[in-house]
Amino acid sequence: MSNNNAAARLVIAFRQFMNERFNLHEDKERESTTINEIKKGVEFKGANLWILIFAIFIASIGLNVDSTAVIIGAMLISPLMGPIIGVGLGAGINDFELIKKAFKNLSVAVLASVLTSALYFWITPLHEAQNELLARTEPTLWDVLIAFFGGLAGIVAGSRKEKSNAIPGVAIATALMPPLCTAGYGLANGNWYFFIGAFYLFFINSVLISVATFLIVRALKYPKKKFESPAAERKVKSYILAFVLITIIPSVYLAYGVVRRTLFEQNARHFVSTEVAFEETYVINQEYAIQENKGIINLTLYGKPLTDEEIKELEGRMKNYKLGEAELVIRQGYEEDRSEETKEEFERMSASLKLDILNDLYSQSEEQIKSKDDQIAVLEEELFKLRSKRYPITDISKELSIQYPTLKTISIGDMTNQNQDTVCYAVLSFTRTPYRRDIAKIEEWLTVRTKADSLVVVLK
Repeated sequence: MSNNNAAARLVIAFRQFMNERFNLHEDKERESTTINEIKKGVEFKGANLWILIFAIFIASIGLNVDSTAVIIGAMLISPLMGPIIGVGLGAGINDFELIKKAFKNLSVAVLASVLTSALYFWITPLHEAQNELLARTEPTLWDVLIAFFGGLAGIVAGSRKEKSNAIPGVAIATALMPPLCTAGYGLANGNWYFFIGAFYLFFINSVLISVATFLIVRALKYPKKKFESPAAERKVKSYILAFVLITIIPSVYLAYGVVRRTLFEQNARHFVSTEVAFEETYVINQEYAIQENKGIINLTLYGKPLTDEEIKELEGRMKNYKLGEAELVIRQGYEEDRSEETKEEFERMSASLKLDILNDLYSQSEEQIKSKDDQIAVLEEELFKLRSKRYPITDISKELSIQYPTLKTISIGDMTNQNQDTVCYAVLSFTRTPYRRDIAKIEEWLTVRTKADSLVVVLK
């Protein structure tokens, strides 16, 4: 009996400890005060709107010059969190008027942000997409989690008597402004992949912050709005329920797609790095995609071709990486021979890969871009061996260096595209990327100097 009493006292003591440590009602500001503060933050007019526009300019400059510090500063200035939290609060206290007001002001803020960013990227002379821009074009599992937990931290901090530095931290962590600036970049340059991807990321972040706010408001038992009649209350509740479902269901579906794609790519990379490892065969390109609910792993190999038995063995091991339903597509490379047929096929594969690399520069992470740079270096070396006597590369390099002293390296070689047309590719690297108008001049000069019928300049 004494053992049972001791166990009961231990459970009671543990519950008291947990309540003391995790009690959200301690140091809580009065609900009416918190609600009024959030309602004030919902408004986007006058000074609030001007501050947002200035912050968008700062963030756009930071993205343009690839400065993380400038982007963080802009996010600290931005009042963009206000209407997003207002939507969640309105849903939590059954205030449909607050939801409409917050949504209206959020729409104004988003429109002003995108147009301001588009204006900046339209007039700036720097049009190349930097790493910070590229990172805002496609949401990942981690973006979803950051937005949700950031929203939880934001509303908990906002409901305290003593305001901490959590809210500015949430503004930085959830990164609401950079996606809008990236959408503006896509609009200014007619790049709809950037525009849609960045807007998708902003939508996911906004919805999850609102959902987190809704959950905490309900957990803290904020007083719900009172209505004159039960009929009016039922009507407003039905509107709010419809709004919540219309907002949450698509975001849950989209978030599920993000999580699924992220997990598939993670498992696929693990599979390739672990299993596709041969002494005389190298992976020079790898792509992952989900098409018609089926994962596809595309690999391009260079070196000794794999046998059918080796490929079947690889396919059999995929189930060990939770890739049993995925399809493995392998494009074989070639051994080190110098036949004309091999040269043409290798150059055709190189041309296709280089075009893929250019697309990847606008859609993949910095780590993957570095991997592509390594692949370019391998291809350049092979092309130099195959075509080094075709063009006076030494003279061209000296002449171009006089015109552009920032030139580091240049490689020139012919490649055959899918239409069997021969195209001259010039791969250049600079210590400082030239302006777009200078790149056009370089391409014109190289076309005349090499006497090539068709020439493409690739910057790395």
